[in-house]
Amino acid sequence: MKVKNTSEMIDLKGIAPLLQVFDMPKSLKFYRDVMGLHVVQSSGEGDDVDWVLLRGFDIDLMLNTAYEKPERPEKPDPQRIEAHSDTILFFGCPDLDAAYRKIKEKGLEVNEPEITGYGWKALNIIDPDGYHVCMHWPMDQ
Repeated sequence: MKVKNTSEMIDLKGIAPLLQVFDMPKSLKFYRDVMGLHVVQSSGEGDDVDWVLLRGFDIDLMLNTAYEKPERPEKPDPQRIEAHSDTILFFGCPDLDAAYRKIKEKGLEVNEPEITGYGWKALNIIDPDGYHVCMHWPMDQ
């Protein structure tokens, strides 16, 4: 594949994936309180809001409730949660053993980091909405 002249390229600066979540307070507890991201903007005050922009460690992540409050069902749709299993957020994390200990201290059930078939150490978690989160780092670094 031929690399284009950089003057022909669009100047992109980062990426901010948007995840649809069922319960914003639970999602904030995971991404803010466990993963360590900070709310930098939201659609209202407190945790029970419909949209947030989280940031930290050169990462931007947006969360948006799947339902506005008046239309929100009592519990999540199991098919919707199951569909999230094909989405994985990969975060670089050089000290996975420390991350594992911190996550366990926060009360989450999580398996110890393992070595992948491609030579990286990985710690896998599933968030409250069924999205997969993988913190990983190359073994040779």
